[in-house]
Amino acid sequence: MADEIEVLESHGASQTAKDLFSGAAGGIAQVLIGQPFDIVKVRLQTTTKYSNALDCATQIFKNEGATAFYKGTLTPLIGIGACVSVQFGGFHYMRRTFEQRNSQKNPLTPNTLSYGQYYAAGAFAGLLNTPLSSPIEHIRIRLQTQPHGAARLYSGPLDCIRKISAHEGVFKGLYRGASVTALREISAYGTWFLTFEFLMNQDMRRNGIDRKQMPTWKIALYGGLAGEALWLASYPFDVLKSKLQSDGFAAEQKYRNARDCYRQTLAAEGARGFVKGIGPTLLRAMPVSAGTFAV
Repeated sequence: MADEIEVLESHGASQTAKDLFSGAAGGIAQVLIGQPFDIVKVRLQTTTKYSNALDCATQIFKNEGATAFYKGTLTPLIGIGACVSVQFGGFHYMRRTFEQRNSQKNPLTPNTLSYGQYYAAGAFAGLLNTPLSSPIEHIRIRLQTQPHGAARLYSGPLDCIRKISAHEGVFKGLYRGASVTALREISAYGTWFLTFEFLMNQDMRRNGIDRKQMPTWKIALYGGLAGEALWLASYPFDVLKSKLQSDGFAAEQKYRNARDCYRQTLAAEGARGFVKGIGPTLLRAMPVSAGTFAV
């Protein structure tokens, strides 16, 4: 009876609220740490005017100033907190669901998940996150890739939303690239949570400790390594997403859909086109993901 009460309490509103709040705090840390790296990544993915990441960063600083590295920050600062909140909330909800199901099948090991279940819980979190992340990412990329100075297209996030909606409608416009975003989120967060839980479980087993005894520096380390795995697993999808979400409208639109974007990228750039910008992305991934899990 006590075990049943504990399971019910773990599904309660209090625990879910903690998961959501922790995720939101981690998301804010993620944006503040990673935004300068992110704009370099997006510029490299969506244009051929830079020879490498250093050239990109140098030209941004020279032509647009230091504040340009935080272009489009307001949207992710507000939105990514919500996104990471949903990611952690969704993951832990599915984890507890799997734990309850496993305890019914094998009462001797009620809190043990298979690594396939860890991946599935992370993939569920990614899919749950897609309706939020798709428009947030679209607006951020538009702001990050727009021309500088008098030629700028959008005065801010709200103006960007208004103009995108005027071109293609609210749903179709804001959710451009949603299908490839979903593929990215599923592969990314399935891998993210799986890698983190694998590293944590191996450490706990090796040292004979439980999760509460794990020092923060190790949580940060394993979170950082999970961030590297996340991007290695999902980066080609991210390239396609960035290309679709920075593409023009009407006569200026280059790609009909994600499949056409894939074909054109492969024809023009080869396999290398799907890893452009991965250097600064992996450089960014370690501190950003470490900070997210530690916070």
